[in-house]
Parts: sequence; structure tokens; C-alpha cells
Amino acid sequence: MHTGNHFPRRRLISGDPGVPAWNLRISPPLCGDGAVLLLKILAPCLLAAIMICGARGASAQTPSPTQEWQYPGGIELEKLFAPQVPRWQAVLGLAGTTQPAYSGASQYRAIGGVVINVRYRDRVYFSTGEGLGVDMLQGKKYRVSLSVGLDLGRSMSADYPRLHGLGDIPRAPFFKLSGSYVISKRAPVILRADIRKIVGGFGGLVGDVEVYSPLPGSSRKFMMFAGPSVTFADRKHLQTAYGISTYQALQSEYPVFGTRGGLEAAGFGFSATRFFNAHLLVNMGISASELLGSAGASPLVQRRVQGSFVVSVAYSWY
Repeated sequence: MHTGNHFPRRRLISGDPGVPAWNLRISPPLCGDGAVLLLKILAPCLLAAIMICGARGASAQTPSPTQEWQYPGGIELEKLFAPQVPRWQAVLGLAGTTQPAYSGASQYRAIGGVVINVRYRDRVYFSTGEGLGVDMLQGKKYRVSLSVGLDLGRSMSADYPRLHGLGDIPRAPFFKLSGSYVISKRAPVILRADIRKIVGGFGGLVGDVEVYSPLPGSSRKFMMFAGPSVTFADRKHLQTAYGISTYQALQSEYPVFGTRGGLEAAGFGFSATRFFNAHLLVNMGISASELLGSAGASPLVQRRVQGSFVVSVAYSWY
């Protein structure tokens, strides 16, 4: 389950609470002097907005249409545009999400949860989106992190008519190594990659390559990010998530199906955060992905194109 946390992060929502928000807009593309000016104005907003983005579910459903970049949600821009980061930062809130009952399902389910994100010195963090982690390397334009979280697995009860006979996939911890790089202040495009090792449960290795950036039309009270990603996985992971063993075929209505490692999905995500005052904010995230390769060919898959929607309300301290 991914709940909560598509919010970018900022220390002040619109400067001082008494200062009116600027509704500065620039024409696309978001690059050059216009991008620098916009992000300097939005710099106070980045701290809280990014904090919410990273607070989405320390337990997570794998696979999921939600893009991996939507969890840190712009934190890579912090060193460039908001270098004075408080020692302690915290976000607490509630979230609701709608997502497929399992990867490839045609049925959707609604889930609620809490939003938690705590960071210390912008280096050690715990969030319901990224788990417990630390930035091992960090600079103005780059960041390398190592984290541990909990994958929620898959229960037959999520869609019993379709999953009956396949058995439950238990919860399991995962370790994630991720890195990101911002091209420049003039072109604040973020390049990001990660690899996750799931110990038990779905098992195997899963990785993502992503590109995203803040969008034109953002302002001090309203921030937006968007970008695509591709997901890869090894055979062990794909076989557990989408394959059908001989034993499972005997227990279910499905034929035996084997997978191969490689491309799993390609997708696109959009996140927006609305600030109401110096502490209260609401976030919305929409994402869609298409299952590809042997994942998309699995008899378990009813719909190759999957989507998710998340909305969160949170309060920030700093």
C-alpha cells in the first residue's frame, strides 16, 4: 500500500504568513533565467512540500502504478534553492489512495493511512513512503541514499476470484539504494535511479530509471511536479508477481506461465501540493503505468494499463 506523501517540502509556505502568495507563471519549457527566478521564489515552499511527498507509506505495495520519484518528490532541489534546512523537520497527516487490488487487476480498492515524515539535518529520515534511511553522499546537485522499508506483499483476499489457488505473498523487508542528480539551476530537471532488494515475499531485484521536474504554473501556494519512469525487475521477482507454477496451475484456473527478467513497466506521474498557511497543506498525486514484457503477457493481468490516485492532508513542524 502506498498512502500519503506526494508533497514537496518547504520551511515556509508563502514566506511569512502575512505575506500574500505570488502567482508567478512562466511559459514552458521550465529552463533558463525564468526557471531560476521561479525556483528562487518557490524555495521557501520546497521544504514542506517535499516532506509530504516523502511521507507516503513505509509499507508499500509492490508492484504499484505509483512512480518511485513521487515519494522523495523534489527533495533533490533543496540544496540548490533552500540550503538553510532546519535541524528537525516533521510532517503528520492522513491519506487515502485508490489503486488496483493487485498488479494487473481490473478491480480497484480504496485504502486509508497515516502520513509520517521526520528528517534530521536533512540526512537521516523516516517516512511512510521511503522507510528508514540515510543520505550517504550529498551535494548541491546530487544525493545518494540507502533505506529499508516494508513491502506489503499480496493477499488472495485482495481479489479472491482471481487469486484463489495462488497462495499469499507475505510481507517482507526491502533495501533500497537510490541516487539523483539535478542538471542545473537553469534547467532544474531531476534524473533519478534506484534499485531495491526484497528479502522474502516477492523477492528479487527491482529498479527504476526516472526523469521529473517542477512544472510551469507553480506558485508559492501551489506546486506541481511531473515526469516519466521505467521499471525493470529480475526473473525471480517477475515470476513471483506474475508467473504461474505447476502447483499453482493445479490449484487455480490458470495455465503454467513462466516469466523472464527485464522491462516490467513504463509510467508517468503527476503530483500537486496546495499550501493554506505556514503549516497546513494538501497533496494530490495521480500516476499511470503500463505493464510490459512478460509481466504484461501474464494470464493474471486483466488490464495492462494501471492507475492510482492519492490525496493527503498534513501538518508540518520545523
